[in-house]
Amino acid sequence: MSSLDELIVKARHLLAEGHSPGQIADELSLSQETVTWLLTQKKGDAAPKDVSIDWTAVSSNAVLLDDAARLMLDRCRLAGVAAPGSDPGNVAIVGIAVSGVPLATLIAREEGVRLAVYHPAKHSSAEKPTGSMAGNFPVAPGERCIVVDDVITSGRTMQEVVDYLRRQKATPVAICVLFDKRGLKEVDGVPVHSVFRVSRID
Repeated sequence: MSSLDELIVKARHLLAEGHSPGQIADELSLSQETVTWLLTQKKGDAAPKDVSIDWTAVSSNAVLLDDAARLMLDRCRLAGVAAPGSDPGNVAIVGIAVSGVPLATLIAREEGVRLAVYHPAKHSSAEKPTGSMAGNFPVAPGERCIVVDDVITSGRTMQEVVDYLRRQKATPVAICVLFDKRGLKEVDGVPVHSVFRVSRID
C-alpha cells in the first residue's frame, strides 16, 4: 500500500470515527483541502501539493514528547523569546487543541507560567464555526501569550488565534511550533519560531 493509499484509509477511518475534516487535518498534519481531496477524490484526480508529517513515534511517548517541548522552548529562547520576564504571572502559554496542548502544558510547566487552551474554528460543529478558549483554560486581558502548536500547515489557524487573542485584549508575542510547512516568519506581526521548516520541492 502506498503512503497516499495509507493516508486515504486513515482519513476515511477518522471520518467514520466521527472526526470533522478539520480534526482529521490536525490528526494527519495536512491542510483541510488535502483532507477533503483524500475523502472525496476520484480515480485520476491530481493529488494536492502537501507534505504529510507523522510524528506519532514522538507524540505518543511521554519522554520523547517532553524532549520535543524542551527543544521548542530552547528554540524560542535562542530567538529571544523569554516567557517569564519580570512578571511570570502575566504570561500564558496558549496550546492549540489538540496536538498543541500537550506541548504547551510541558512548556508552561517548565517556565512556571499559566496554561491556556484554544479550540480552533475548524473543530467546531456549529453552523457558523468560531474558535474559542477552553472555559477552564482562558487568557486574561493584558497577558503576554506564546502560542504553541505542533504544525503550521496553511497558517489560517495561527491567524485565527492571533486575532482572537487581540480581541480579548491579550498580546500574542510569539508562535512556537515543531514543524512549519509554510516557511512563515511571522503571522500578522507575531514572529514564528519553528524547530523544523518543511518544504516540498517539485
